[in-house]
Amino acid sequence: MSNLENIFEKALWSTRFIVLIAVILSVISSFILFLLGGWDIIQAIILNNPLFNSEIKSNNNLLFTIISSIDLFLIGIVLLIFGFGVYELFISEIDFAKGKFADSTLKIKSLDQLKNKIIKVIIIVLIVKFFEKVLKLSYNFTTPEDLIFFSLSILSICIGYYLINRK
Repeated sequence: MSNLENIFEKALWSTRFIVLIAVILSVISSFILFLLGGWDIIQAIILNNPLFNSEIKSNNNLLFTIISSIDLFLIGIVLLIFGFGVYELFISEIDFAKGKFADSTLKIKSLDQLKNKIIKVIIIVLIVKFFEKVLKLSYNFTTPEDLIFFSLSILSICIGYYLINRK
């Protein structure tokens, strides 16, 4: 092996550190989404809660805001899983997590495993988004057909989720 080849391979191997940009920004984005979701819930509890505001007669706005915040938390989890996974795949295994967190969701051993974990959380995000939209539209449910379609859509989501998690 020539000296030039050795230098080139070392430089090429060092380019993997570029993923640190994605890792750092993913973790920062996750942190910000958790803060925003928490802030939204705190505001909803104070502003949209019939217990604290006698003008509010329905819990729907409170429920809608909390569900929207769960959506932010789930996307934050996707970013966290992505950040940890990319770090472990390209940079180094996280030594602190070896013993206590060996079977953690954040332990990633392959790109396929990372992709599958992210896809599952994204599907949950989509289910929450669907629930959020249905909650907004529930005022328009006036006929039995509306309720049947609503029930069928929930059934199809459940079947799809079951099929994805089947081993």
